[in-house]
Amino acid sequence: MIKVMRMRTKIMRQHKFKAQIGYKRRHLKVGKTSRIADNLLARQFNPPAPNQNWGSDITYVRTYEGFLYVATVMDLFSRCIVGWSMDKNMDKH
Repeated sequence: MIKVMRMRTKIMRQHKFKAQIGYKRRHLKVGKTSRIADNLLARQFNPPAPNQNWGSDITYVRTYEGFLYVATVMDLFSRCIVGWSMDKNMDKH
C-alpha cells in the first residue's frame, strides 16, 4: 500500500499535478433583499397550446475558473428548452 502511494506521488510530481484541497468560499451580501415575482400560473403547468406558458430557472455550475451561471427558459407545453444563457455573473440582464 505504501509503495503504491509513493508511486502515485512520484507520477504526480513528474507531471506537475497537485491535489485540490478545497474551494474559496464566497460570502453573501447581507441586508440586500430580492424581489419575488407574482405567481401568475397558480401551479397550472399543463397549458393547452404551445408558447402560452414558459418557465425558467437559474442554476450555477462550479468550474476550475469559478462559478458559471446558467439560465434556461422552457415551454411548459412541449417541455422543450426555448432559450438559455450563460455568464460568470448573476446580474439582472
